[in-house]
Amino acid sequence: MTTTVAYTTAAVAPPEPDLTPEEIVARARALAPSLTPRQAETEARGQYAEDTHEAFSQAGFYRILVPRRFGGYEFGPETFVRVAMELARGCPSTGWMYLFGAAHALVVGTLFDEKTQAELFGTGEFICPATVAPAGTAERTDDGDWILDGTWGYCSGSPYATHFIGHTMVAQGEGLPPAPLMFIAPRSQWTRLDDWGDQLGLKGSGSHSIRVENGKIPARFALTGHLSQFPITEETPGRVLHGPEYGGGPLSFMLLELGALAVGIAKGALDAYEELMRARTTTFFPIVPRTEDPDYQFRYGEATGMIGAAEAAVLHATGQWVELCGKEAAAFTREEELRLATISREAVRLCWRAVEGQLFPTAGSSSVKHGERIERVWRDLSMLHSHAGNGIFLATHANRELARAHFGIGQ
Repeated sequence: MTTTVAYTTAAVAPPEPDLTPEEIVARARALAPSLTPRQAETEARGQYAEDTHEAFSQAGFYRILVPRRFGGYEFGPETFVRVAMELARGCPSTGWMYLFGAAHALVVGTLFDEKTQAELFGTGEFICPATVAPAGTAERTDDGDWILDGTWGYCSGSPYATHFIGHTMVAQGEGLPPAPLMFIAPRSQWTRLDDWGDQLGLKGSGSHSIRVENGKIPARFALTGHLSQFPITEETPGRVLHGPEYGGGPLSFMLLELGALAVGIAKGALDAYEELMRARTTTFFPIVPRTEDPDYQFRYGEATGMIGAAEAAVLHATGQWVELCGKEAAAFTREEELRLATISREAVRLCWRAVEGQLFPTAGSSSVKHGERIERVWRDLSMLHSHAGNGIFLATHANRELARAHFGIGQ
């Protein structure tokens, strides 16, 4: 990967230069309870509200992963994961939409050159959904830029997005197979379709389709390759520009995000279950408060342990991701990427077992009616399982590729 840096930009200070990671996580924790009563309206709207978006902007959430020299806070993956967990705990759809809109500042800050980053990060806020399934077409212009056409689905975070990252396949010449192209399209080059909200869960996650019609982007807004496959064992542009945390693996961080969301969503279910335990009695004799019943105590304790273990796994794996960044570039191998990703898979499984096996079946039928909090969490976690990264890649592909990387097979 080319790392030549010949363009110099003046640093832009973030709105609150003295803001700390601890303070921004505390802001998320304080905001999260206000999201819970609005879950139904968020689902009906298909996205979180404009005033919620403004609150996130004022809190600095869209700047967490943006490099500091471009007006961001550069607080790093660990802070970002903690903020996303808190928001998903308050409202799964809101947490999902926020995370997949804000996460890709790390991708841009890692893979693109300084001039391109300065243009893309413009205002210091960066909201950019990304999809990994190739679609549409990209044709070269006479001056070397790209003309894009196509529709890309499941663009979580699109309602308030400033940009969009997509993939397509481009011809490589006679006798050669087409190659993937990753591109970034500014908001002016695409239209968001009104096609989200009929799914089983995550109805308010803003995962609409994006359509580009004859959209033109400069050549520097595209990279030959796929987001899940960019090699980072050499110096990335971001590592040179900003430091080691912009030299980590995009694939592993993208998949750790699923574990972070699962933990936040499951913690919301545990909150709801606690409220039911405090408010309701047992169904069978002896009739006592659920908090005093040994079986409910067991269920609550079992779920607490599972969700706590999942949270610890995700946070520790995120810490390992950062530690690998701090080593030489060659340390972040494909094997390490896949190893970290499989930790996230196990965190998702623990959260699902806690909700599906312990909380949902014992909450009571009146608590799992449409629109009730635990019912919504069950739907949302079910929907998470349909994400291709979790349901397909982590379930099968990652295991085989990890083993091949470890034993040096097919390299």
